[in-house]
Amino acid sequence: MRVALLTKEWSPQIYGGAGVHVDYLVPALAAHIAVDVHAFGENFPDAQAHRTPEFLVGANPTLETLGVNLDMINAISQNEVDVVHSHTWYTNFAGQCAALLLDIPLVITAHSLEPLRPWKQEQLGGGYRVSSWVEKGAYENASAVIAVSAGMKADVLDCYPNVDPEKIHVIPNGIDSEIYRPDPSFDAVNKYGINAQKPYSLFVGRITRQKGLAHLLSAAKSFDPDIQVVLCASTPDTPDLAAEVHKLVDELKQKRGNENVIWMQGQVPRSELISLLTHASVFTCPSIYEPQGIVNLEAMACETAVVASDVGGIPEVVIDGETGVLVHYDQFDPGSFEENFAKAVNRVVADSELARRLGIAGRQRVVKDFAWDSIAASTIDVYRSVIR
Repeated sequence: MRVALLTKEWSPQIYGGAGVHVDYLVPALAAHIAVDVHAFGENFPDAQAHRTPEFLVGANPTLETLGVNLDMINAISQNEVDVVHSHTWYTNFAGQCAALLLDIPLVITAHSLEPLRPWKQEQLGGGYRVSSWVEKGAYENASAVIAVSAGMKADVLDCYPNVDPEKIHVIPNGIDSEIYRPDPSFDAVNKYGINAQKPYSLFVGRITRQKGLAHLLSAAKSFDPDIQVVLCASTPDTPDLAAEVHKLVDELKQKRGNENVIWMQGQVPRSELISLLTHASVFTCPSIYEPQGIVNLEAMACETAVVASDVGGIPEVVIDGETGVLVHYDQFDPGSFEENFAKAVNRVVADSELARRLGIAGRQRVVKDFAWDSIAASTIDVYRSVIR
């Protein structure tokens, strides 16, 4: 069996959960089947790179994406392929067209859905309507859809009711618990100026509306005074959003002191991130939309207690009171969410025994339920089910 796997992100250019998913899924699949990776970029030693055609450079980002997709379609058509597997709307057009051109099945992994991310209009303008159109057609014509959580399956059916529920398979994101594990070294903590003698909360994520960073920065004004707020936040969707976050961080520093708010605006290397996760008193995930949230698995694997919103697939990862604390998110009452989020953070940080218990249980859950070998095996089963 040969699969053409299509992704926007490929190592070392990975910035989001879908990219992390593909980065681990591919080697697990390749142990059993042939996998041709097609990714956005200039040059990769282990994948075919596809870049924006010269005549589209500087166009609306959606048009640039479709240009890359056309290059992918042409490349895929040069080989004998049994299945094409696309990840996110960025490659859905290529996946659907290649499947039609070659008369092979299309499998889509649902990492997120355009109708549930209306803030993307800030980034794409009218291109958001085009990306939504691309995604809708791909989902409705796919031979199979892999949802990364039961919540994500429900979202697919809600957004695209013409999709046959029998075609949707729930296969969660996973994590390599041998890589993500407690790291006793304080090198990264010291490098970034974090006071190891004081507790700190940690946020890791892109600067996008989806991740709820603005809610966290508001909630952090009510964190106990001793708690340092550490942010690994980069890759803003738009300049306006970047400016908004800068303003909120400045306001937080004025209230809590510069030394108690540490913001890493660039991509933190994985080895350092693991150390930061390990030594955090609490990991914070205030997302307003999250199909599953690999970052919570990463924190749990490092035996760190998690405080997270209860949206999307997060409750399928973070078990309230067992591996973390869930806070109800109500889009119509964000102030209440922020207040309750701060209370949950303060409670976990103040009770070291609770934090230790949640952290240990979190790692046990990751090791037991989110291994990549079983995820790859389930994915191959989906491929086999659609090959004619």
